[in-house]
Amino acid sequence: MLSLDDIERQLLQDVADINGIPAGAYNFRVNGKSISRHSTANIDISPKTGRHRGIDINIKSGTKGEVIHIPVIISASGLKEAVYNDFFIGDNVDVTIVAGCGIYNCGADNSIHDGIHSFHVGKNSHISYIEKHYGTGPGAQKILNPTTRLFLAKNSTAELLLEQIKGVDSTHRHTEAELAENAHIVIKERLFTHGRQNAVSDIVVTLRKDAASADIVSRAVAQDHSIQNFSSHIIGAANCRGHSECDAIIMDHAQVTATPALDAQSVNATLIHEAAIGKIANEQLTKLMTLGLTQRQAESQIINGFLK
Repeated sequence: MLSLDDIERQLLQDVADINGIPAGAYNFRVNGKSISRHSTANIDISPKTGRHRGIDINIKSGTKGEVIHIPVIISASGLKEAVYNDFFIGDNVDVTIVAGCGIYNCGADNSIHDGIHSFHVGKNSHISYIEKHYGTGPGAQKILNPTTRLFLAKNSTAELLLEQIKGVDSTHRHTEAELAENAHIVIKERLFTHGRQNAVSDIVVTLRKDAASADIVSRAVAQDHSIQNFSSHIIGAANCRGHSECDAIIMDHAQVTATPALDAQSVNATLIHEAAIGKIANEQLTKLMTLGLTQRQAESQIINGFLK
Protein backbone atom coordinates (compact mmCIF):
# COMPACT_ATOMS: atom_id res chain seq x y z
CA MET A 1 0.00 0.00 0.00
CA LEU A 2 1.08 3.56 -0.67
CA SER A 3 1.54 5.79 2.35
CA LEU A 4 -0.70 8.68 1.25
CA ASP A 5 -3.18 10.87 3.09
CA ASP A 6 -6.70 11.51 1.79
CA ILE A 7 -5.70 14.62 -0.17
CA GLU A 8 -2.78 12.86 -1.84
CA ARG A 9 -4.91 9.84 -2.74
CA GLN A 10 -7.49 12.11 -4.36
CA LEU A 11 -4.78 13.90 -6.34
CA LEU A 12 -3.50 10.55 -7.56
CA GLN A 13 -6.98 9.60 -8.70
CA ASP A 14 -7.43 12.96 -10.46
CA VAL A 15 -4.19 12.90 -12.47
CA ALA A 16 -3.59 9.18 -13.02
CA ASP A 17 -7.03 7.55 -12.65
CA ILE A 18 -5.69 5.01 -10.15
CA ASN A 19 -6.33 4.21 -6.51
CA GLY A 20 -3.47 2.29 -4.97
CA ILE A 21 -0.76 0.20 -6.59
CA PRO A 22 -1.26 -0.45 -10.32
CA ALA A 23 -0.15 -3.51 -12.24
CA GLY A 24 3.07 -3.21 -14.21
CA ALA A 25 5.98 -0.80 -13.90
CA TYR A 26 5.59 2.39 -11.90
CA ASN A 27 7.31 5.19 -10.02
CA PHE A 28 5.43 7.34 -7.51
CA ARG A 29 6.97 10.68 -6.63
CA VAL A 30 5.50 12.51 -3.62
CA ASN A 31 6.79 15.80 -2.23
CA GLY A 32 10.15 15.59 -3.96
CA LYS A 33 10.92 11.92 -3.25
CA SER A 34 10.27 8.59 -4.92
CA ILE A 35 8.18 6.66 -2.38
CA SER A 36 7.55 3.50 -4.42
CA ARG A 37 9.05 2.04 -7.59
CA HIS A 38 8.61 -1.22 -9.48
CA SER A 39 10.20 -2.61 -12.66
CA THR A 40 9.10 -5.56 -14.76
CA ALA A 41 10.95 -8.08 -16.88
CA ASN A 42 10.64 -5.77 -19.90
CA ILE A 43 10.66 -2.32 -18.31
CA ASP A 44 13.41 -1.10 -16.01
CA ILE A 45 12.97 2.09 -13.98
CA SER A 46 16.05 3.39 -12.22
CA PRO A 47 16.99 6.67 -10.51
CA LYS A 48 19.35 9.03 -12.26
CA THR A 49 22.91 9.08 -11.00
CA GLY A 50 24.05 12.45 -12.41
CA ARG A 51 23.32 16.00 -11.34
CA HIS A 52 19.65 15.87 -12.35
CA ARG A 53 16.89 14.38 -10.25
CA GLY A 54 14.56 11.95 -11.99
CA ILE A 55 14.43 8.49 -13.49
CA ASP A 56 15.51 6.55 -16.57
CA ILE A 57 12.97 4.18 -18.09
CA ASN A 58 14.37 1.50 -20.41
CA ILE A 59 11.84 -0.53 -22.40
CA LYS A 60 13.06 -3.67 -24.15
CA SER A 61 12.48 -4.22 -27.85
CA GLY A 62 9.37 -6.27 -28.53
CA THR A 63 7.51 -5.19 -25.37
CA LYS A 64 3.74 -5.13 -25.98
CA GLY A 65 0.68 -4.16 -23.97
CA GLU A 66 2.33 -2.90 -20.79
CA VAL A 67 1.40 0.27 -18.91
CA ILE A 68 3.88 2.48 -17.05
CA HIS A 69 2.66 4.88 -14.33
CA ILE A 70 4.87 7.79 -13.25
CA PRO A 71 2.62 10.28 -11.38
CA VAL A 72 3.89 13.18 -9.26
CA ILE A 73 2.02 14.46 -6.20
CA ILE A 74 2.86 17.62 -4.25
CA SER A 75 1.07 18.50 -1.01
CA ALA A 76 3.87 20.43 0.70
CA SER A 77 3.58 24.19 0.28
CA GLY A 78 6.68 25.90 -1.07
CA LEU A 79 8.20 22.84 -2.72
CA LYS A 80 10.09 23.71 -5.89
CA GLU A 81 11.60 20.99 -8.07
CA ALA A 82 12.80 20.15 -11.57
CA VAL A 83 12.61 16.46 -12.50
CA TYR A 84 14.16 14.87 -15.60
CA ASN A 85 12.68 11.62 -16.86
CA ASP A 86 14.20 9.91 -19.91
CA PHE A 87 12.55 7.08 -21.83
CA PHE A 88 14.62 4.76 -23.99
CA ILE A 89 12.18 2.72 -26.03
CA GLY A 90 13.37 -0.20 -28.15
CA ASP A 91 12.13 -1.39 -31.53
CA ASN A 92 8.71 -3.00 -32.10
CA VAL A 93 7.30 -1.74 -28.81
CA ASP A 94 3.67 -0.87 -28.00
CA VAL A 95 3.15 0.63 -24.53
CA THR A 96 1.10 3.22 -22.65
CA ILE A 97 2.70 5.75 -20.31
CA VAL A 98 0.55 7.53 -17.70
CA ALA A 99 2.17 10.59 -16.16
CA GLY A 100 0.61 13.70 -14.63
CA CYS A 101 1.11 15.99 -11.66
CA GLY A 102 -1.28 17.12 -8.95
CA ILE A 103 -0.51 19.94 -6.52
CA TYR A 104 -2.35 20.77 -3.31
CA ASN A 105 -1.16 24.02 -1.74
CA CYS A 106 -2.60 25.37 1.50
CA GLY A 107 0.39 27.50 2.53
CA ALA A 108 1.85 30.94 1.84
CA ASP A 109 4.61 29.86 -0.57
CA ASN A 110 4.31 28.89 -4.23
CA SER A 111 4.61 25.22 -5.16
CA ILE A 112 6.40 24.54 -8.46
CA HIS A 113 7.00 21.37 -10.47
CA ASP A 114 9.00 21.43 -13.70
CA GLY A 115 8.80 18.05 -15.42
CA ILE A 116 11.20 17.47 -18.33
CA HIS A 117 10.43 14.27 -20.24
CA SER A 118 12.46 13.00 -23.20
CA PHE A 119 11.38 10.06 -25.36
CA HIS A 120 13.69 8.16 -27.70
CA VAL A 121 11.31 5.93 -29.65
CA GLY A 122 12.73 3.01 -31.63
CA LYS A 123 11.79 1.75 -35.08
CA ASN A 124 8.27 0.38 -35.66
CA SER A 125 7.25 1.31 -32.12
CA HIS A 126 4.09 2.93 -30.81
CA ILE A 127 3.62 4.84 -27.55
CA SER A 128 0.56 6.40 -25.97
CA TYR A 129 1.45 9.14 -23.48
CA ILE A 130 -1.18 10.57 -21.12
CA GLU A 131 -0.33 13.58 -18.97
CA LYS A 132 -2.84 15.36 -16.73
CA HIS A 133 -2.19 18.42 -14.57
CA TYR A 134 -4.34 19.63 -11.71
CA GLY A 135 -4.03 22.17 -8.90
CA THR A 136 -6.13 22.72 -5.78
CA GLY A 137 -5.95 24.17 -2.28
CA PRO A 138 -6.51 27.63 -0.75
CA GLY A 139 -2.83 28.58 -0.53
CA ALA A 140 -0.34 30.30 -2.81
CA GLN A 141 0.20 29.53 -6.48
CA LYS A 142 0.29 26.08 -8.05
CA ILE A 143 2.80 26.24 -10.93
CA LEU A 144 3.48 23.50 -13.48
CA ASN A 145 5.95 23.79 -16.35
CA PRO A 146 6.08 20.59 -18.43
CA THR A 147 8.61 20.05 -21.21
CA THR A 148 8.14 17.07 -23.52
CA ARG A 149 10.72 16.13 -26.15
CA LEU A 150 10.30 13.26 -28.59
CA PHE A 151 12.64 11.69 -31.14
CA LEU A 152 10.78 9.24 -33.35
CA ALA A 153 12.69 6.69 -35.42
CA LYS A 154 11.56 5.21 -38.75
CA ASN A 155 7.97 3.88 -38.83
CA SER A 156 7.29 4.85 -35.22
CA THR A 157 4.16 6.50 -33.82
CA ALA A 158 3.44 8.60 -30.75
CA GLU A 159 0.03 9.67 -29.45
CA LEU A 160 0.01 12.36 -26.77
CA LEU A 161 -2.94 13.48 -24.66
CA LEU A 162 -1.91 16.54 -22.66
CA GLU A 163 -4.53 17.92 -20.27
CA GLN A 164 -4.67 20.75 -17.76
CA ILE A 165 -7.82 20.00 -15.80
CA LYS A 166 -8.19 22.91 -13.37
CA GLY A 167 -6.52 24.97 -10.68
CA VAL A 168 -3.08 25.58 -12.22
CA ASP A 169 -2.21 29.25 -11.63
CA SER A 170 0.70 29.45 -14.06
CA THR A 171 2.05 27.10 -16.69
CA HIS A 172 4.51 27.16 -19.58
CA ARG A 173 4.01 24.02 -21.62
CA HIS A 174 6.67 23.22 -24.21
CA THR A 175 6.39 20.24 -26.55
CA GLU A 176 8.82 19.44 -29.35
CA ALA A 177 9.25 16.46 -31.66
CA GLU A 178 11.53 15.38 -34.48
CA LEU A 179 10.32 12.68 -36.85
CA ALA A 180 12.24 10.30 -39.08
CA GLU A 181 10.95 8.51 -42.20
CA ASN A 182 7.29 7.43 -42.07
CA ALA A 183 7.01 8.41 -38.41
CA HIS A 184 3.73 9.86 -37.16
CA ILE A 185 2.72 11.95 -34.16
CA VAL A 186 -0.68 12.97 -32.82
CA ILE A 187 -0.77 15.68 -30.15
CA LYS A 188 -4.08 16.44 -28.44
CA GLU A 189 -4.00 19.25 -25.92
CA ARG A 190 -6.89 20.13 -23.59
CA LEU A 191 -6.44 23.34 -21.59
CA PHE A 192 -8.75 24.99 -19.05
CA THR A 193 -8.02 28.23 -17.20
CA HIS A 194 -10.05 30.37 -14.80
CA GLY A 195 -9.59 33.14 -12.27
CA ARG A 196 -6.42 35.08 -13.07
CA GLN A 197 -4.45 32.08 -14.30
CA ASN A 198 -1.90 32.32 -17.08
CA ALA A 199 -1.10 29.55 -19.55
CA VAL A 200 1.48 29.47 -22.34
CA SER A 201 1.68 26.48 -24.66
CA ASP A 202 4.11 26.14 -27.53
CA ILE A 203 4.47 23.11 -29.78
CA VAL A 204 7.24 22.62 -32.36
CA VAL A 205 7.30 19.60 -34.68
CA THR A 206 9.98 18.96 -37.30
CA LEU A 207 9.10 16.54 -40.09
CA ARG A 208 12.62 15.63 -41.07
CA LYS A 209 12.14 12.77 -43.54
CA ASP A 210 9.78 11.58 -46.29
CA ALA A 211 6.32 10.29 -45.29
CA ALA A 212 6.56 11.80 -41.80
CA SER A 213 3.29 13.31 -40.57
CA ALA A 214 1.89 15.27 -37.64
CA ASP A 215 -1.58 16.15 -36.35
CA ILE A 216 -1.83 18.80 -33.63
CA VAL A 217 -5.23 19.54 -32.10
CA SER A 218 -5.67 22.05 -29.28
CA ARG A 219 -8.95 22.66 -27.42
CA ALA A 220 -8.96 25.45 -24.84
CA VAL A 221 -11.42 27.23 -22.58
CA ALA A 222 -10.53 30.50 -20.86
CA GLN A 223 -12.82 31.88 -18.14
CA ASP A 224 -12.88 34.90 -15.80
CA HIS A 225 -9.70 37.01 -16.19
CA SER A 226 -7.40 34.20 -17.29
CA ILE A 227 -4.93 34.55 -20.16
CA GLN A 228 -3.86 31.90 -22.66
CA ASN A 229 -1.22 32.02 -25.37
CA PHE A 230 -0.99 29.07 -27.77
CA SER A 231 1.54 28.66 -30.59
CA SER A 232 2.22 25.76 -32.92
CA HIS A 233 5.09 25.51 -35.38
CA ILE A 234 5.33 22.73 -37.96
CA ILE A 235 8.52 22.47 -40.01
CA GLY A 236 8.28 20.37 -43.16
CA ALA A 237 11.71 19.48 -44.53
CA ALA A 238 10.73 16.60 -46.84
CA ASN A 239 7.80 14.97 -48.63
CA CYS A 240 5.64 15.13 -45.50
CA ARG A 241 2.25 16.18 -44.13
CA GLY A 242 1.42 18.38 -41.16
CA HIS A 243 -1.86 19.68 -39.75
CA SER A 244 -2.43 22.05 -36.84
CA GLU A 245 -5.83 22.98 -35.41
CA CYS A 246 -6.58 25.32 -32.50
CA ASP A 247 -10.11 25.95 -31.19
CA ALA A 248 -10.77 28.07 -28.11
CA ILE A 249 -13.81 29.22 -26.17
CA ILE A 250 -13.38 32.61 -24.52
CA MET A 251 -15.61 33.73 -21.65
CA ASP A 252 -16.07 36.64 -19.26
CA HIS A 253 -12.97 38.90 -19.40
CA ALA A 254 -10.43 36.30 -20.53
CA GLN A 255 -7.83 36.73 -23.28
CA VAL A 256 -6.72 34.10 -25.80
CA THR A 257 -3.98 34.36 -28.42
CA ALA A 258 -3.40 31.63 -31.04
CA THR A 259 -0.35 31.73 -33.31
CA PRO A 260 -0.08 28.85 -35.78
CA ALA A 261 3.06 28.81 -37.93
CA LEU A 262 4.06 26.69 -40.92
CA ASP A 263 7.59 26.42 -42.31
CA ALA A 264 7.82 24.53 -45.59
CA GLN A 265 11.44 23.71 -46.46
CA SER A 266 10.56 21.34 -49.30
CA VAL A 267 8.29 21.73 -52.33
CA ASN A 268 6.81 18.35 -51.38
CA ALA A 269 5.71 19.41 -47.90
CA THR A 270 1.94 19.71 -47.35
CA LEU A 271 1.19 21.82 -44.28
CA ILE A 272 -2.20 23.09 -43.07
CA HIS A 273 -3.29 25.14 -40.08
CA GLU A 274 -6.65 26.21 -38.66
CA ALA A 275 -7.48 28.48 -35.71
CA ALA A 276 -10.77 29.67 -34.23
CA ILE A 277 -11.57 31.63 -31.07
CA GLY A 278 -15.09 32.56 -30.02
CA LYS A 279 -17.72 32.60 -27.31
CA ILE A 280 -20.32 29.95 -26.65
CA ALA A 281 -23.12 30.29 -29.18
CA ASN A 282 -26.37 31.65 -27.74
CA GLU A 283 -28.42 29.00 -29.53
CA GLN A 284 -26.46 26.27 -27.73
CA LEU A 285 -27.18 27.85 -24.35
CA THR A 286 -30.83 28.42 -25.18
CA LYS A 287 -31.34 24.83 -26.27
CA LEU A 288 -29.94 23.42 -23.03
CA MET A 289 -31.73 25.96 -20.83
CA THR A 290 -35.08 24.97 -22.37
CA LEU A 291 -34.36 21.51 -20.93
CA GLY A 292 -34.27 22.96 -17.42
CA LEU A 293 -30.58 23.79 -16.97
CA THR A 294 -29.40 27.09 -15.54
CA GLN A 295 -27.07 29.19 -17.68
CA ARG A 296 -24.06 28.09 -15.62
CA GLN A 297 -25.07 24.44 -15.87
CA ALA A 298 -25.55 24.78 -19.62
CA GLU A 299 -22.14 26.41 -19.99
CA SER A 300 -20.57 23.59 -17.99
CA GLN A 301 -22.15 20.96 -20.21
CA ILE A 302 -20.92 22.68 -23.37
CA ILE A 303 -17.40 23.12 -21.99
CA ASN A 304 -17.16 19.48 -20.89
CA GLY A 305 -18.23 18.29 -24.33
CA PHE A 306 -15.83 20.70 -26.07
CA LEU A 307 -12.83 19.54 -24.05
CA LYS A 308 -13.41 15.82 -24.59
